[in-house]
Amino acid sequence: MRNFKELKIWQNAMDLCVKVYHYTQMEGPINKDFGLKDQLQRSAVSVPSNIAEGETRNTLKQRLSFFNYATASLAELHTQIIISFRIGYLTEELDRDCIDLSVRLQNFINYRKKNG
Repeated sequence: MRNFKELKIWQNAMDLCVKVYHYTQMEGPINKDFGLKDQLQRSAVSVPSNIAEGETRNTLKQRLSFFNYATASLAELHTQIIISFRIGYLTEELDRDCIDLSVRLQNFINYRKKNG
């Protein structure tokens, strides 16, 4: 079995997930907005989870499929973070983190497409 925990992209996604949980546990209006808070947490968990699941698949096609699911989950998370920022719940820091992770994830996918 491939060790997904060694992947830098998985570690980066885990860091973002933990950061999202940290921000959504803080006192303030986001803590009381259960729907948005839940969506933020679920999409944040989905990103490293799909990277991990993809890394353990046997074929390149399967791996890329899960890496693409991670990309979609990251886009979902990014949208929720933008909403949260616009309504005053979160700072721009998470927005920048999503952009950075998105670039890293796309580079990782491109690398895997070429090198398996």
